[in-house]
Amino acid sequence: MSQLLRHLRRRIAVEGPITVAQYMEDCLVHPKFGYYTTRDPFGMAGDFVTAPEISQMFGELIGVWTAHIWQDMGRPNPFNWIELGPGRGTLSADALRVMAGVNGLLDAIRVHLVEVSPELRNKQSDLLCTYAPQWHNDITDLPSNPGIVIANEFFDALPICQYQLAQDGWHERVISMDDDNNLCFALSQQVLRNPPLPFGMDTVRLGDIIEVPIASLSIIRHLRNRLMSDGGAALIIDYGHQRSAVGDTLQAMKGQAYHDILELPGEADLTAHVDFQILAETAREVGVVSWGPIDQGVFLQALGINARAERLMISANSEQYNSIHAALRRLTGPDSMGSLFKVMALTGKDMSPPPAF
Repeated sequence: MSQLLRHLRRRIAVEGPITVAQYMEDCLVHPKFGYYTTRDPFGMAGDFVTAPEISQMFGELIGVWTAHIWQDMGRPNPFNWIELGPGRGTLSADALRVMAGVNGLLDAIRVHLVEVSPELRNKQSDLLCTYAPQWHNDITDLPSNPGIVIANEFFDALPICQYQLAQDGWHERVISMDDDNNLCFALSQQVLRNPPLPFGMDTVRLGDIIEVPIASLSIIRHLRNRLMSDGGAALIIDYGHQRSAVGDTLQAMKGQAYHDILELPGEADLTAHVDFQILAETAREVGVVSWGPIDQGVFLQALGINARAERLMISANSEQYNSIHAALRRLTGPDSMGSLFKVMALTGKDMSPPPAF
């Protein structure tokens, strides 16, 4: 039995059933037993592989995108490069390497990483020490300068609330314990008169589950205020829905395969599909402009990934050539990440359309 499972059983025994959001938060970022705070889950030896780990091309093109934004803004100095959940630091390293070739940009850049994992901070430090990064536990303590915020596969791992329609009305979905002390899903006893349903979710059927990304909305509200006051842009890359949809998307990944959500808490990654519509609508409430979402493949191809791959292939041996070709197909292919992942940008109201949008 894992230590987190013991903790969760004690918590439920004392407090009663906990929300899905509380369960996700404990599983992912508990300071002693959380999934992200106790390991490096990335890469082929981990539980999942992200786009920056597939190919350097991904981060390089994010660097190109950032350079365009910086120039369109009038080359502000200082200029914040902010990555939310930067993993091993691979994306930032590849992007900053490209930005170093843009006159004046590297002198203006201040690197800020929002990361809660001590182990991942160490890996980021090893890779990014040249750029003197500063770390933050939370987005709210970032300095106020114009900048770019990058969130690649960040929002999918933020806690969500789930609500289910029963015979007597809406109830929040919770985590409880059965007669054998095993974790199980249940419904709260309280009937919710006005659940915080996304716009357009008025027509639902008995048994339907609606997800509300409470943590994501809090971050988007902070981001939109920063963009309005300081200027800049945010780039969100993740898998999810272009429009709010009914359904349970909570899932667990372990060993690069799907895993039981309630089995071995803290040992598997928990994610839910990103609702891009509700994020965009929340950002626009104060005048921020949202762009997209568009497919990741469309985004990367507009930035020149095919040409970049061809240049890399020129000096590649046969093994490297095949690896570059496979990475290109995986990142942009319609049957792979190219269509599964979406890209959305947020900018201040006076900015030009960002590259690829």
